[in-house]
Amino acid sequence: MRCALTIAGSDSIGGAGIQADIKAMAALGVHACTAVTAVTAQNTRSVNRIYPVPPDMVVEQIETVLKDSDIRAIKTGMLYDPEIVSAVADVLENKNIRLVIDPVMIATVGDHLFSEDLVDALKRKLIPICDLITPNKYEAEVLSGVEIRNEKDAHLACKLIGKEGSSVLLKGGHMGGSTVKDYLYLSSEISTLEYPRLDSAGHGSGCVLSAYITAHLAKSVDIGTAVIRSRKMIQESISTMYPVGTGVRVVNPVVRIQDDAHRFQILDSLDVAATQIMQSIPGTAVPESGMNIAFATEDPVGPEDIAGIEGKMRHRNGRTVKGPARFGAAGHLSFVILEAMRADPEKRSAMNISYSDDYADVMEEVGMIVGKMDLKKNKNMSLRDLVSNSISKCGCVPDAMIDKTSRDRLIWIIGRDPKDVTDKLGQFV
Repeated sequence: MRCALTIAGSDSIGGAGIQADIKAMAALGVHACTAVTAVTAQNTRSVNRIYPVPPDMVVEQIETVLKDSDIRAIKTGMLYDPEIVSAVADVLENKNIRLVIDPVMIATVGDHLFSEDLVDALKRKLIPICDLITPNKYEAEVLSGVEIRNEKDAHLACKLIGKEGSSVLLKGGHMGGSTVKDYLYLSSEISTLEYPRLDSAGHGSGCVLSAYITAHLAKSVDIGTAVIRSRKMIQESISTMYPVGTGVRVVNPVVRIQDDAHRFQILDSLDVAATQIMQSIPGTAVPESGMNIAFATEDPVGPEDIAGIEGKMRHRNGRTVKGPARFGAAGHLSFVILEAMRADPEKRSAMNISYSDDYADVMEEVGMIVGKMDLKKNKNMSLRDLVSNSISKCGCVPDAMIDKTSRDRLIWIIGRDPKDVTDKLGQFV
């Protein structure tokens, strides 16, 4: 399992800080190691007391973790005082590990979480060695010395904060407007990311967002993609926040785990369908290169969001065998589904079998819509182009597509889900 390290304060109400970071990283399948910088007595209404951990103890926590674990990314949250900032910077300076700084200065409930000299220490010691810093409007103003009143000011603040080479994500939640505009300063260019404005940011939103980004970086995702994916997740986390006390509601950092329940359902439905296919399909229908059935999430980014049968289904010694369902194992079916979903988002499943004239005749008899693909006439076309061309000629996503010109003469069956696909298969096999 990939590991990341969070260096931050402890939140006794469990909505922010170390506690939130652990949950957010776990939701992305990343193990969170921790170094506690301060213990707070706080709830959803106020921060009553902050007890900083001695800098040498913070350093010892970090070094002990790094000696034993392959840490792929690190984030800092509340560091509280310049001594802790300097100690953390010294121990991380020569480490080739991706570093995200969440420059925590004020709690959601409005209380200050830093001492007076913290800002200077951040600017001199930590920001120059980080990969990304994620300030909100107030934090960006303090770090840049620029009063942010408009987009031009926001751009200038990003450039000043990132002048040592760091990327900057300036969060726009505290700025005006009917939508939230974030500004990403990356490779000397600024992009605007715009999202619907929600009623409230909730307790822990900044911590959770930076933890999501760190977890993505630990999984070797690039900064731009990590920010975009994490920003989408925090929008969902804020929209599903919940009360744990009588004050500010806390964000829901495990919203991705709820999404994973949907992914498990996809895997289960594939395993059921594959077992049914193995019991009913003749060996002659299984291509030499193997047969597969695949099912996509509702909004797939790419093949990693489409599940298939690992190793495909193959016919050996008179019987069909298969591996387990797994995301990323759909092979060429991924591209068939992605192109089908462009035309009809409901068509999320597909499978392939060997072509036969008998199958083609029966499909015509039962009234199925069948498209054709011709590799010989379109040698330079990709599979996605061939699928798109077939859909265009049919005027819709067909029930099946026939490819008699490739090395493996195939029929590609397309449907809403694995059951729909197997029902269509049962009409002609």
